[in-house]
Amino acid sequence: MSRTERLRRRRGVLVTGLVLVAGVGLGGTAIATADPEQSRVAKQAHAEPAVPGTPCAASVRACVDLETRQAWLVRDGKVTGGPFRVTTGGEGKATPVGHSFRVYRKEADHRSGEFPGPDGRPARMPWSVFFADGGIAFHGGDLSRESAGCVKLGARDAKRFFETLQVGDKVQVVNGSVERRHRAEARGRV
Repeated sequence: MSRTERLRRRRGVLVTGLVLVAGVGLGGTAIATADPEQSRVAKQAHAEPAVPGTPCAASVRACVDLETRQAWLVRDGKVTGGPFRVTTGGEGKATPVGHSFRVYRKEADHRSGEFPGPDGRPARMPWSVFFADGGIAFHGGDLSRESAGCVKLGARDAKRFFETLQVGDKVQVVNGSVERRHRAEARGRV
């Protein structure tokens, strides 16, 4: 490993540590719980009004519904883009559910350090917007193939997410029907 690669890796570890601390400090949950729907953060999200047309809370900037494989960009509780078609993690590499992920890094021309592409070289992850532990990001890619946990978008849509989302922005990744049920329960409608 070259000196540059070692420095880049150390910087990544440092950034990840800072994100963990910041995520918790911002009221997020950077550390997964056994049941993400039962966490304090999830319960706070369920009590918030939902963004019309999405299963997510009004305070988010990006919303992903794993069941419908759709994503939205949001501002001030209103949809500003979407629904966008997405591909998410497959068997054994599921995209994590979370109610208060935070964007912690952006990289326009990222290559995976963990997963090879179809050609055996590090997989391209254009327009990467990292928001969850383990290098989980929104990025451009082939929508006909499941991801290794990331949320893949078409190239144009991935660029829009990259240009719109900023470090610190809140991201929710949910199963829509589960989220709607928990919202109804939080409001005593079940």
